[in-house]
Amino acid sequence: MSLPPEKASELKQIIHQQLLKMDVHGRIREVLAETIREELAPEHQQLSTEDLIKALRQRGIIDDVMKELKFVTDVNEKERTSAPKPSTHFVDREPPVLKKTNIDPTRRYLYLQVLGGKAFLEHLQEPEPLPGQICSTFTLCLHFRNQRFRSKPVPCACEPDFQDGFLLEIHKDSLGDGSKMVDATTMLSICDPVHIVLIKTDTFGETTLVASYFLEWRSVLAAENGITNVAVELLGVGTESKVSVGVLNIRLEMYPQLNKTLSSEITSTQFTLERQKTAEKERLFLVYAKQWWREYLQIRPTHNTRLVKIFAQDENGVNRPVCSYVRPLRAGRLLDTPRQAARFVSVLGHERAPVIGGGSGKQEQWCTLLAFLCRNKGDCEDHANLLCSLLLGFGLEAFVCVGTKAKGVPHTWVMTCGSDGTITFWESLTGHRYIHRPINPDDPPLVEQPKPLYPYRTIGCIFNHQKFFGNCQPSDAVEVCVFDLHNESKWKPMSGEAIKSVCPPGATSSVPPFPPLCASTVDAAVTSNEIEVQLRVLVSEHRKDLGLSTVWDDQLSYLLSPALAAYELERTTGVSAGNEEFQDAVRRAVPDGHTFKGFPIHFVHRNARRAFATCLRSPFCEEIICCRGDQVRLAVRVRVFTYPESACAVWIMFACKYRSVL
Repeated sequence: MSLPPEKASELKQIIHQQLLKMDVHGRIREVLAETIREELAPEHQQLSTEDLIKALRQRGIIDDVMKELKFVTDVNEKERTSAPKPSTHFVDREPPVLKKTNIDPTRRYLYLQVLGGKAFLEHLQEPEPLPGQICSTFTLCLHFRNQRFRSKPVPCACEPDFQDGFLLEIHKDSLGDGSKMVDATTMLSICDPVHIVLIKTDTFGETTLVASYFLEWRSVLAAENGITNVAVELLGVGTESKVSVGVLNIRLEMYPQLNKTLSSEITSTQFTLERQKTAEKERLFLVYAKQWWREYLQIRPTHNTRLVKIFAQDENGVNRPVCSYVRPLRAGRLLDTPRQAARFVSVLGHERAPVIGGGSGKQEQWCTLLAFLCRNKGDCEDHANLLCSLLLGFGLEAFVCVGTKAKGVPHTWVMTCGSDGTITFWESLTGHRYIHRPINPDDPPLVEQPKPLYPYRTIGCIFNHQKFFGNCQPSDAVEVCVFDLHNESKWKPMSGEAIKSVCPPGATSSVPPFPPLCASTVDAAVTSNEIEVQLRVLVSEHRKDLGLSTVWDDQLSYLLSPALAAYELERTTGVSAGNEEFQDAVRRAVPDGHTFKGFPIHFVHRNARRAFATCLRSPFCEEIICCRGDQVRLAVRVRVFTYPESACAVWIMFACKYRSVL
């Protein structure tokens, strides 16, 4: 086979590039030197080409080169030999490539390695998991200066086998200095800690917050060779915030190495000064808050029964000003509208902080944002704080409201003030919005008053990242409340300067910075399909136990998709669309003399078995699943809608059609 000159030169070029890429010349030199050294006698220094080729072949270098060179067959020749078969699915034939991290040589990095854990005594009795066995796992979530990381899940054990490394970029925020490599002195002034959250995931996929720890990383600046090892003792959360959970072995290393390290006296002095400064600011704020509270009580003695919350405990049992739990949060490209943000917050799970022992007392625990997002669920306060932060990020004037709902149950929700004075309440647990129109108690009895649709009864205070107002109107009932925040006879404000002193930005405080939101890692189509297949199996087994056969109608199942899309659209925007087309399609699919029944239901988890058990508790759904009759055809459709942080809205619709026999 002869090649035209241009093709021959092109082929030579490809082979030359491949040889350079594989560093074949270097490997030949090594083999040459080794062969001369080992195989030839000192007096016989003549080496033939055959000897060299033989040596290269023995070491597998020629085979390696031939494997790496891939020749593409001529298309026409391929067509002549055989007709291409239609591909049923895509198979990636490329070998798995280890993911490399691009390191900017002009930036400074902190390499944080987690080298195992020990003394997780709660798991002392747990047996070693068998290969392939599903077991409870630990996952570490990290946040540092707008960067987020997640470790690989490891089985829960007394000594969990964490072996993960995280490359944290250290950069200066101020303009002009952003591109410069930071030196040791500059890094000493960066007081942001590395926030580490430990999450436990059980065999059913339920998550629990185990520990939340703020790592002081700057000790590495005084370490020899820029490397230090620290044993971090993790404490529990909530009622167990004084109890040790376990110990993590962490190794910190600077890249590139520092030209000169700081002395340990300088770093310890800096830490002491920062602690003193923060403690003094917090002490002054506490003095101011006490004075403000005394003044508030002097307006009316009954004010001491109102829910005016100035401080709240976080997951570590630390009291923080409530204003520090909120700040403007931009979701980048992940959320497009405030209503979509409200929908996202509502699909994060709702779970109260666990209480040890009986009684109806509620354990207070306002989680830091990272702990809430990593666990993917939290109490109403966590939801309200996140929603308020997102609405502030969208440029709205938003506040968190603290009050009660029916039966005097404490509750928090979000309020926005429109530029025209419109007050809108946002329920963070459901995504519902309510326009507030106050009732005027001085109106004559015949005047028609607006009927409130919201579930809120009383309101004690409202706050955001810059403002705090205590309700000092004669009644704290929401329905008669007037939200004229500039009128100090109705709302007692707190000093903006006092709030700014303990709440970021600008505060050297113990308040952790907010992490950015992460895009979903859930594949909506694949997950929808998996849940649907599992539900079909569960329905078939359930009907089999009742002595009923199951015939699935795939076309009818597909026709349910538009309805599920419309339900999600309505939850997000409040606008209903596409119902006419769905009804028309169903009418065409169901013949005369047949009956159609459908049952939609919504979940925020992806556990098919749990969802099926919930569906069976509904008499109407149970009637569809256990349908008896002539020509019974069943259908089920699942549609998963993904949101940031891998939160999901899961819509399921069961349907059946059968011949009506009277």
